[in-house]
Amino acid sequence: MASAPAQLAPEGNLRQRTARGTVVNAAFNVALQALGFLKGWIVAGFLTASQYGVWGLLVISLGTLLWLAQIGIDDKYIQQDHPDQEKAFQLAFTLQCMLAGLFMVILAIGVPLFALAYRKPEIVAPGLVLTLAMPTAALDTGLWAHYRRMDFVKQRTLGVWEPLVGFVVTVALAIAGAGYWSLVLGTFFGAWVGGIVAARSSPYRLRFYYEKGTLREYATFSYPILISSASGMLIAQVPVLFVQRHLGTAAVGAIALAGTISLYANRVDEIVTQTLYPAIARVKHDPALLFEAFTKSNRLALMWGVPCGVGIALFTPEIIHYVVGEKWRFAEPVLAIMALVAGFNQFGFNWAAFYKARNNTRPIAVAGGIMMVAVISLTVPLSYAYGVRGYAIGMAGATCILLAVRAWYLSRLFPSFAVIRHASRAMLPSVPAVAVVLAIRAVDGGPSSFAAFVAEAALYAVIVAAGTLWSERRLLVEVLGYLRGGPVMPRPAA
Repeated sequence: MASAPAQLAPEGNLRQRTARGTVVNAAFNVALQALGFLKGWIVAGFLTASQYGVWGLLVISLGTLLWLAQIGIDDKYIQQDHPDQEKAFQLAFTLQCMLAGLFMVILAIGVPLFALAYRKPEIVAPGLVLTLAMPTAALDTGLWAHYRRMDFVKQRTLGVWEPLVGFVVTVALAIAGAGYWSLVLGTFFGAWVGGIVAARSSPYRLRFYYEKGTLREYATFSYPILISSASGMLIAQVPVLFVQRHLGTAAVGAIALAGTISLYANRVDEIVTQTLYPAIARVKHDPALLFEAFTKSNRLALMWGVPCGVGIALFTPEIIHYVVGEKWRFAEPVLAIMALVAGFNQFGFNWAAFYKARNNTRPIAVAGGIMMVAVISLTVPLSYAYGVRGYAIGMAGATCILLAVRAWYLSRLFPSFAVIRHASRAMLPSVPAVAVVLAIRAVDGGPSSFAAFVAEAALYAVIVAAGTLWSERRLLVEVLGYLRGGPVMPRPAA
């Protein structure tokens, strides 16, 4: 294993810092993403399906373009070993400023084009307002140095401003009757407040700096990520454009609402992966440690992702009736299927981080291209035949293909990875919980009141928690040991 720089922590301390960082990130991110999840459902109660559909078109139009901006400059900055870390930060900041400026132009041109494609001129004004938030992508680099140092408390404390301001502004404006503008202005003000706070907190000066060869180094790392992001843009744009033209804006609203479920179900895996990435970048030359980090981190995420997706699918009728209203009843199959897709998509969800740490990003591009072909070839004809239900079925089929691709690449990186055993362990706690809820419904016909719905959901959660404690108790005890500063577990054999 290559020798680490002197300022890096020894392995034992690194494990403890990673475990504690996971808890810190979980405490902040789960709460803040729950806030975002709640915001989406609260606003859905004040907006019509068509109004929410306009926001969905904005999210998909601008969001998919912004995916192209996620080319991994931050990931490469974390992965690099430059001898002068202030210069390394300023190199990354310079590239991020260039990228932010480029994408302001792209968004300003793209918004009117999307308005023509969707035949929705009302998205132009809010789209251009959101374009004015693009410079905050450069200001956010102030948080990268804290992330690389694994100073998660400071990183997350500073990062709460954007979602918190966004929630307050959005909900207040929605209650005041601002419609989809509540979401637009909430996003705009949240981004700028968060960006200013991040810039002021930077431990390094935000100045332009460049070294010969930097662009080539970053481009080699980033172009496969750009290909993957472009594939993601087409995955979102092509089926939704077809749905909007063929089924209407309300159907797009159903897809956008289902997207909030995916974001929430994916949250724990993203938390664990984000926490782990600086650590695995430091041990990238040790296959045994990388394998241990992957299996344990993905098991931690699966403890949440699978039960969450299955639970939302199980209680979708009650969520519509008691939470968002009967106006969303047409979206019930979409919400249920997409919840299951989000849950089972957690298998190997963080695989790309380990390829990035090894400075091999080409498999990410291949997987993105295969997923793009699968999504377009399945969702478009199925949407035409079966409406929004067909879209959801197509996404489920494409996700199955993506899981197979992940399993293949994981077997290349980790030859001893047992995918069936890994998947079965994650699904086990949800089986008795679903069986008990279905048995109760077979007797009483399902919850007849909001209190009965809450009681069934609580029973499901308790059974899942008990099953998880039984099946994953050794891993949970190990993580608690790191949190308490206990002895480091022995390293696995390669």
